[in-house]
Amino acid sequence: MAPLPPLSRPRWLRRLPHVVLYLIALGLALAGVADNDTYRLGFPLGEVTGAAQGVALALALRRPVPAWWLSLGATLLAAAGARAHMMADIPASRPDWPWSSPALVAHALVLFLLALRLPARVAIGALSVTALLTYVMQGLVGGQLYHSTGFLAVVVFAAAVLLGIALRGRREARTQLVEQASQTEEERARRTLLEERSRIARELHDVVAHHMSVISIQAQVAPYLVENPSDELKENLEGIRQNALEALTELRRVLGVLRSENPEDPYGLGAGTGAAPNSPQPTLDRLDALVENTRAAGLQVTTEITGEQLPLPPGVELSAYRIIQEALSNALRHAPGSAVRVELWHFPRGLQVRVINSRPERSAPPSPGAGHGLLGMRERAAMLGGTLVTSETAHGGFVVAAFLPRDGAVTGDAPSTDLSPPPFTDVDRSGRTGDESR
Repeated sequence: MAPLPPLSRPRWLRRLPHVVLYLIALGLALAGVADNDTYRLGFPLGEVTGAAQGVALALALRRPVPAWWLSLGATLLAAAGARAHMMADIPASRPDWPWSSPALVAHALVLFLLALRLPARVAIGALSVTALLTYVMQGLVGGQLYHSTGFLAVVVFAAAVLLGIALRGRREARTQLVEQASQTEEERARRTLLEERSRIARELHDVVAHHMSVISIQAQVAPYLVENPSDELKENLEGIRQNALEALTELRRVLGVLRSENPEDPYGLGAGTGAAPNSPQPTLDRLDALVENTRAAGLQVTTEITGEQLPLPPGVELSAYRIIQEALSNALRHAPGSAVRVELWHFPRGLQVRVINSRPERSAPPSPGAGHGLLGMRERAAMLGGTLVTSETAHGGFVVAAFLPRDGAVTGDAPSTDLSPPPFTDVDRSGRTGDESR
């Protein structure tokens, strides 16, 4: 990771922080060369040690440790050369020693970039070595007639290192938070999918159990419907009955594994369904009751059934009912005061369901939950080999369209779940459709 992250916008300013740092490095290099004249280092020592500070700052963007050594070494070399002149001849004015102003600023920026780029122990180690060598140069070696900058330099360097460590820690914490949020979102989506599949399996238990019970009863009654049945026929029918009973037992065991921990909601269908295990799973025959309940909750709901109503498999009817139920629930939750239209189109190959709501009359309050509704509807359609699509309408409403094949497979000429058929783009309060409704 670069110590100075690029700007995201505008695009042509992405590298602006790096350009600014390079300009600062150039300015410090020129200032260092000019400031070394007060040390009377002469050419080329004064120019080299002064320019080395700017080079070290530019190098710190990519190689912070070599840049730190270069900055520290150039400073110690300039301080040693200046001390020799100060001991031999009394200077006219007291220079800043052992850290000149350009060297102090450059080295502080180098330590800051090092702390941004490397672990805290490395930055603290570099700070400790810098402070130790500053003490040795000023406290043990010493000079003559100078303005002491050792203590000030160590304080500035410590502040730069602490700031770099804090920013690095904040950046790492933010990165880890983003990663954890991404993992949590993936886990939540996976858990939601598994919960919906488990819920669908619990509901389909009644459908399968009903057919197995019918098979068992028919196998038990069949010998009495035939005059003088053979022993082989009785034995085969008894085998069919025993297999059906064993299958029912296994279904009960599977249901026990999938059963909700909530004793009042054994099927995990939500509050108020505690009697679900003792009641048959709903079919489209109960659609009118569902619509009446939705109207009582405050929505204007109209229904339209088109086509010849051929018998449908129980799984198809159950999935169609649940899709309509969830779509109406979403309209109640997210589109208060809207008008809803439920359409059922019967085709020889299956059933097409459409639920369209108009633009809500008022904003919806925040709705808690994990957003299982759309996922559950898609899982139900996919389980039957069907399709489900959702979209907003041109007038601020919402439409859910699903096609559920009769035999569990969509053929090439199956009706499409078109979200923009002509006259029901939106729905008005009286149930009429058309562009003039909203």
